[in-house]
Order: sequence, then C-alpha cells, then structure tokens
Amino acid sequence: MKKLFIFFILLIFNLFAKIDLVTLPSREKVQLTIYNSADLTLVRDERILTLKKGENSLQFSWANTLIDPTSLELIPKQDITSINISQLIFPPRVNELGIWKIDSKISKKIPFEISYFTSGISWEAFYIGTLSSDEKSMELKVYVKVINNSGEDYENASVRLVVGKINLLEMIKDLARRFPPYGTPGIITPAPMVYEEKAEMVRAAKILLAEAKGKEIIKEGVSEYFLYTIEGKENLPNKWIKRLLSFSQKDIPVEYFYKYEEERYGKSVRRFIKFANDQIHKLGKEPLPDGLIKIFKYINKEGNLSYIGSDRTKYIPIGEKVELDLGESKELKIDIKLMDTKTKNYMFNKDGNISGWEEEKIYKIKITNYKNLPVKVEIKRNFPHQYWKIEVDKNIQWEKYDLVSVKFTLNLSSLETREFTYKINLFEGDRRY
Repeated sequence: MKKLFIFFILLIFNLFAKIDLVTLPSREKVQLTIYNSADLTLVRDERILTLKKGENSLQFSWANTLIDPTSLELIPKQDITSINISQLIFPPRVNELGIWKIDSKISKKIPFEISYFTSGISWEAFYIGTLSSDEKSMELKVYVKVINNSGEDYENASVRLVVGKINLLEMIKDLARRFPPYGTPGIITPAPMVYEEKAEMVRAAKILLAEAKGKEIIKEGVSEYFLYTIEGKENLPNKWIKRLLSFSQKDIPVEYFYKYEEERYGKSVRRFIKFANDQIHKLGKEPLPDGLIKIFKYINKEGNLSYIGSDRTKYIPIGEKVELDLGESKELKIDIKLMDTKTKNYMFNKDGNISGWEEEKIYKIKITNYKNLPVKVEIKRNFPHQYWKIEVDKNIQWEKYDLVSVKFTLNLSSLETREFTYKINLFEGDRRY
C-alpha cells in the first residue's frame, strides 16, 4: 500500500551532510476536508514526535502523490511557546522532498499536526427519487460518493465534504508536480498562501467532529460554504470509492407535468417534476449539492418500481425551486396542424408597392392522454417576432409567456382526448408600427 515517507531527524541540521533518518510513528488521526467545486482537499495529519532539546529536523516526502508542497504547514499541538518551527527547506537537486527545522527548549513527546492541500480526492452527490403511484409525492434519498485518486492511503479518517465555490490561483495537481516547489530551491520562511480563500477553508476545517454511535452525515453552515461531516471514521485507500447515505425524506409534495415545445424538444412530449428546497416540501434544512437524480415510481401495492427518467441538477440553495427534465414520454401525444393561412390588410407605399400586411394562421391542437391518471400539460408556441395578436378557443387557459411566445396549460382526465384551435395574426412591414 502507498504510504507517505515522513522521517524524523534527531541531530543538528546540516542541509548538505549525510543524515541518519528515523521513521515516525503511524498517524494518530487524520482529517480530510474535501471540496466538490474544485480538485482540492485539506488534509490535517496528526503524529506524535519525540523532540530533543535543541535543534531537530523533520523530513517530508510527497513522492507519487498529488500533494501541494507550497501548502505544507507543521504546527505543535502543545507546549507551543517552547517550540519554534523556524524553516522549511526544499534541498537542491532533490525532488519531492522538504525538511523542517524545529528548535525545541524541551525534550518531550509532542503531538504535531502536518496540514497540506492535495489533489485527486473528490466527492459527488447523487439522488434516488421514488414517486407515489398517484404521482403527487416523492421519497428522496441523497447519497454522497467519495473517490480517492490522490496516490495516498488514508485510514481511519474523519471526512468532511464542503459545498461552495472557491477561487484557485493555481491548480493543486500542477503545484504537486512542480520542481522545485517555488521555482527555486532553498529556504522558505514561511510558506506563502497561494489561495485567496485559504484562511476561510482552514477555519472551516477546524470545526470539531461530532461524536455519535450511528453512521450519518451532519450538516452545518460555514460562512459561504456548507459542510457535510461524515460521522465516525472511514478507510479511504488510494483508488477506492465509497458511497454513503446523506439523508432520506418521505412524502415530499411534487408537481408531475408535461411540456411540449417544438423548437426545443422537437415533436416529442417531455415529462417534468417540480418541487422546492423548502419546509413546505419537507426540505430546506440545508442546500442540496449538484448531482444526478434518478426517478422511479411505485407501480403496485407490492412495491415494484418502474424507471421514469433522470436529470442532473445544479447546486440548490435553501428556498430555491427545482424542475427536473425526465426525458421523452409516450404517455401523451400532441398533434398540431396548420388549418388555414392567408394574408390581408395590405399597406402600400407612394410607389404603389406593398409595404405592410397581416399574416393570419389558424392551428388545431389535439392532445391525447393514454394514462390512467389525470395529467397537466404545458404547450409553448413561439412566433418569429413580437408584433402579433392571438385568439384562443374559450375555456382554454393561456398566457403571454414573453414577447415572442405563448403558453397553453391544460388539465386532462385519465384517457381523455381534447382539441382546441387558436388564430395568430402576425403584423409585417409597416403594419408593425
């Protein structure tokens, strides 16, 4: 298994001298704070070092990993006033190696935290939604998947997942491979910050883990970020993937409906689900991360399921509405026919040529519902410009959607077929004014 090679040197530091190395004890604990908006993870690795009074040296190698050496920090966890981390040196002609110089006024075992940023660890969310048989409510389960391709094993790790946008000045994976780390070898005191928001990310990473018996994900707000803490410890070997349940909520009210728009979807009818991330819909406790949502439906009392469709959602803040496009449906059929067309009301210029006119078109729309459930369908019709007027059959609900389109909304009973017509007058040329 891949391990970081970290060594402790118990003699006076000499950069160019031959040094005897003593392997450090294994990790006492490690914490991973993983961002999903960038290829970035903050690692906090705790070890107990045996210091002697005087000068000590610690050698750190990040070979075959994606660690950013410019982010390395070493911090004593106790007796801080007696310990001074004076230098971090990247020796010349030695790749992927750094050496800390530690001045100690005491001889004692001291817990130290080594923190750094690494690339190659990521997480993503995905959702499973199950509609009730009447399509009026839904059970939603949210999972998180953690992927480790960093080159390093992390055992018994505390894992926290962060939702929020950050602004990287440089990519971690590029910094990990750059030699020397800062462009030139030598002594770095101290390592500079290369991220505009590093201080905020470190502060977020220092929130204490909650202790509980069950395995669950704890959520809390941290500034503009939102933190998901996986309770307990996880083993995350290199090249492994782990899936965990974030939360599950039953009886979420949803609106299941259909859309038709030729310019956008062609001749097919699309099905949609709409709900909101708020308390009315039994959600709204935390923002929902972006991810793939797969929707199923109960088709009988025995709990058998039918696959409906899927969509990928963006980050959903608290209070925001969600509309999922679940793909083409054969449950409804819509036929639109042009029944009549003509031009009229001509205008002529001073030379006797036509300068303006009206184009009149009459359409018939037929909707057939093949389902044993009532349905709602929205039909959008687009026009070539904003100069128009429309006449629609009575008892048909419609609205001006924007300057160049209208939307018809119909509610059909189970197995119902309905027809209606509308007449559109387009004003062309001088008739537009």
